Amino acid sequence: MAILRTLRLVLFAAALVVCMHGLSAADAPTENQVQAVFLYNFSRFVEWPAQAFATPSDPFVIGILGSDPFGARLDEAVRNEQINGHPLTVRRFRTVTEVENCQILFVDRSEAAHLGQILAALDHRSTLTVSQADGAAQHGVMIQFATENNRIRLRINVESARASGLTISSKLLRPAEIVGTERE
Repeated sequence: MAILRTLRLVLFAAALVVCMHGLSAADAPTENQVQAVFLYNFSRFVEWPAQAFATPSDPFVIGILGSDPFGARLDEAVRNEQINGHPLTVRRFRTVTEVENCQILFVDRSEAAHLGQILAALDHRSTLTVSQADGAAQHGVMIQFATENNRIRLRINVESARASGLTISSKLLRPAEIVGTERE
């Protein structure tokens, strides 16, 4: 189990290198593969408050709202893994009203038109929101995947994370672009 965990951390480090420095097209993993690895590893670089779990045995849920760009890749990445004694699981949601007890919620770009409603429905829950939709971080999503020059960059809205009681590790913040929520 420790070897598998170490291997996944090595894969995360490799994904960071790919994102920051790029590889040739033949060697590079797909954008969705890199994002799936990131989603899994966000569970290790974000701290949730104790009340994020009703019981010590509740699962740690990574949810996907909208189209699922990852397929089985994300399920494979979290299989048999635990975060602080909570088994990792992936759930898919058709609407935000189905989202309960979810620690990480990936909002697909197919839901970009509903981003304001989604964030309002999650209002200050301890759910890390992640999306690849353009401008998502400036609208209150906590982590946005942004592709620039064939590299995945992270845009992090620390203000939104703090408002939900989440603490993002400096290891994740260092390579990221920190953004604030645009006020209307």
